[in-house]
Amino acid sequence: MTAPVDFPPSRDAALARMADFLPRAGRAYAGRRNHDLPGHRDVSRLSPYIRHRVLTEEELLAATLQRHSPEAAEKFVQEIFWRTYWKGWLEMRPSVWADYRHGLARALDRVATEGGLRRGWASACEGRTGIAGFDHWARELADTGYMHNHARMWFASIWIFTLRLPWELGADFFLRHLLDGDPASNTLSWRWVAGLHTAGKTYLARPDNIAAHTGGRHNPTGLARAAPPLPPDPPAPRVALPPGAPFRPAPAQGLLLTEDDLSPAWLLDSELTPVATATLQATAHRSPLAIAPMVEDFTAALIADTVAREPRLGPVTPVTGTQDIVRWATRAGLSELIAPHTPVGPATDATDGLARALSDAGIRLTRPLRTYDAAAWPHATHGFFRFREAIPALLGEIRGWRLL
Repeated sequence: MTAPVDFPPSRDAALARMADFLPRAGRAYAGRRNHDLPGHRDVSRLSPYIRHRVLTEEELLAATLQRHSPEAAEKFVQEIFWRTYWKGWLEMRPSVWADYRHGLARALDRVATEGGLRRGWASACEGRTGIAGFDHWARELADTGYMHNHARMWFASIWIFTLRLPWELGADFFLRHLLDGDPASNTLSWRWVAGLHTAGKTYLARPDNIAAHTGGRHNPTGLARAAPPLPPDPPAPRVALPPGAPFRPAPAQGLLLTEDDLSPAWLLDSELTPVATATLQATAHRSPLAIAPMVEDFTAALIADTVAREPRLGPVTPVTGTQDIVRWATRAGLSELIAPHTPVGPATDATDGLARALSDAGIRLTRPLRTYDAAAWPHATHGFFRFREAIPALLGEIRGWRLL
C-alpha cells in the first residue's frame, strides 16, 4: 500500500495540517487563495480529509472562528460552505448524478468507437496536449492526487472549450484521481464551468489570468476565446431531503462506516455501543474505469486509521455492498444497523436496496443525519449566493452546538 507524501492518511495528520494552516486562514487566505504556486501554501490542502470527514466541517469552522473574526475569515468560511452547498443541492436533485453517470457511459462508448476522440482524451489525461499549464496539472494530479482549486477551473474550461472533449470524461478523470474526489463538488463544479449548473454562465480560462496566478510559470497559447454554454439539460426535479432517522441506543445494534464519514464519535458519544462494525470502501464505484491506486490506498488507510483510533467499534469487518452487508449483519446477530446517511454518490450506489434487503432478513436500518447537514442542506435550493445568506445563522448554530 502506498500513501501520497503530501497527504499522510490519518486524523493526526489532518489535525496537524489544520493547526499549521489556521494562522493563514484569515486575510492572508483571502488575498492569496487563487494563486497556484509550488507547494500550495496559500490554501489549506485539507480537502482530502474533509471529503472523508476525518476532519469535519464543524471542527474546521469552529477552529477557524476561534482564531479569526467572521469578517477576516469570510473567504475561507465560504469555501468550506461551498462543499456543503454542493452536497445539499445534489441531495435534492439526485437525478443529476444519475444523468452524469449515463452521460459518462455514452462518452466512453464514443471513446471506444471514435479514434479522434480517443486520442484527444488520452492526450488530455496523460498531459500530452502541448498546452502550457494544462499538461502540468494533468501530470500533477496523476502524481499527487491533488490539484489547486483555481487550476481545476482552468483545466475544466480548457478541457471543454479548447479541447472540446465531453465534460463527463473530464469529471471522471478527476474523480478517478483526486484524493478529495467528491461526487457533488466534482460533478457540479464541472457542470458550472460548462454552463449547465447556472444556466448560461460558463467559465473561460484566460492566458493572462493563468500567468498572473501561477507566478508566470504558465502562459498558454491557443486557448478558446469564447465559452458558449453547452446545450442545457431539462431542469432536474427537486426531491425532499432525507429526514434522518432518530438514533436510540438499543441491544444488538451494529454500525456501518463508509468513506463518507470517518468520524463516528458523534454516534458513539451518544451511547451507541455496536456489537460489531462493518466498513465499506466504495472508491471502486466512482467510475466504470480503474481508480488510481493512490486513491484506493489513501481511502483504505483512512478507514484503517479510524478503526485503529476508535476502540468502541467492536469487531470490525470490511464489506463490499448490499448483499455482503446483509450476510455480515445476519452473522453478527444484529436487530438493527445504524448507518449514517450517505450522500448521493458511490457509497449510496454500493448500498442500493439495503433497507429492503435488511428488512427481509429481519434487521432494521436506521440512517441518522448529522445536525450540520440537517441545518445547512435545506438552504441549497438555488444558487450559492442565496445559500450564502444563511451562513451567519449557520455559524450561530454551530456556536450553539458548543463546538467553539
